Amino acid sequence: MNATNNTRRVRRQGPVTLRGKQIPATTTDQRLLDRRGPSDWVHTDPWRVMRIQAEFVEGFGLLAELGMAVSVFGSARTLPGTPEYELAEEIAAALVHGGYAVITGGGPGIMEAANKGAAVAGGVSVGLGIELPMESGLNDHVNVGLEFRYFFVRKTVFIKYSQAFVVLPGGFGTMDELFEAVTLVATGKITKFPIVLVGSQYWSGLLGWLKETMLGQGNIGGDELDLIKVADDPEEVIEIIKEAHTDLSFR
Repeated sequence: MNATNNTRRVRRQGPVTLRGKQIPATTTDQRLLDRRGPSDWVHTDPWRVMRIQAEFVEGFGLLAELGMAVSVFGSARTLPGTPEYELAEEIAAALVHGGYAVITGGGPGIMEAANKGAAVAGGVSVGLGIELPMESGLNDHVNVGLEFRYFFVRKTVFIKYSQAFVVLPGGFGTMDELFEAVTLVATGKITKFPIVLVGSQYWSGLLGWLKETMLGQGNIGGDELDLIKVADDPEEVIEIIKEAHTDLSFR
């Protein structure tokens, strides 16, 4: 998820805080996955396993008693005061009033709006941040937060502690989160839970292509496409999620 601000003045790496020129030019994920460079890099990989394990332990420990929660995804580029920003606030507040904690990626844009809506409504506002060159850390509306080094650890924590996904308009990061959730549910790797796209106009092109091309050529089944629901206002979102959580056939 890319922020609009190209300068990250502070980076948190676990308990470590780095500022200015002390911030590395690459991320921990990039260094882990890059096989180029000196061969001595390989010899540090076993030690990384310990750091990865520590991130899982921190994430699981932090959210173990979170209760029912919904993850809200969307663009980091969405500006305050825009209709989509305000809609994310309203949805998050409605989720809190419905008895759910709200989880986001902890960054700006839609994430900030959802965290703000949850916090103002008096709910639990969770931010699961990630180390990125252009991110600015967790937004000010997160009241339970953790910054990860590794994307795959962060994704696991999102999946483990969410009982629904709400997806507002976004870019590549949002699409990644959406299709990973759909794939895991469709393949039975995780318990079935509702996936709600917000903004029928924004998603119409994608949904049309999925139906006409992907489903039309038999590359997915109709039951898989039906995993994705569409809503345009907070009341619809809550209704879809509540109905799914009370429907035993949805599990």
